[in-house]
Amino acid sequence: MARLFDLLVQGGPVMIPLVGLSVVTIACGLDRAWFWFRLLKQEDRIVHDVLEAARYDLDEAAAIAARAESLPIGRYLLAPLRLNHPTPETFRLAMEAAGDREFAKMRRGDKFLESVVGIAPLLGLLGTVTGLIITFTNLNIGAGSSAADTSRAAAGIGEALITTAGGMIVAIVALAIFRVLVSLQANQIDYFAEVGSELELIYRQVWYEPLMPDRPPNGTIDRSPLPAAER
Repeated sequence: MARLFDLLVQGGPVMIPLVGLSVVTIACGLDRAWFWFRLLKQEDRIVHDVLEAARYDLDEAAAIAARAESLPIGRYLLAPLRLNHPTPETFRLAMEAAGDREFAKMRRGDKFLESVVGIAPLLGLLGTVTGLIITFTNLNIGAGSSAADTSRAAAGIGEALITTAGGMIVAIVALAIFRVLVSLQANQIDYFAEVGSELELIYRQVWYEPLMPDRPPNGTIDRSPLPAAER
């Protein structure tokens, strides 16, 4: 720890915002890791229970989804199930609207991580420039340099290298976290679409279409002759 603290001090004032960005980046990564751990651990079971219940009792399916309302998948499935006898179009619109809201929440922290990826290397470059300025200010070429001047010049070179490395490390960590989150979000969008389609299909086949008037029984074709005007 003492060695790390010495490196941060040698990096100069530019290391202060870099350390701040690194701390917030790690905190953001831990927050998102906990969010995705909870979601991925429970969502398959929630989806299975809701879809199975939806085949027999929509109220029971809605109750199961409501118990998981703290998770995105629970809120997504609950949105259409809480409607009162919706048409399939309204059922689907409710799911799409809920999905859009949940996907926006899943992207929380993405903008910050993108900003860190862009800002951290620039801060490292700024530290490089200030370190080189210190180096050349204390390096009296041709006039002879004292030991103190040489020491300050070496400190400037050290500041330039440390801030460059610090900026790159922070940017790489932020980029790695960002890419993992983007991959998880893309997989979740596909998963939500698959689950939503299955729930809508259950609603259409089990609850909506059997109640439609003048509908032939399932598996049969209406072969009654057309009216004369349509022949």
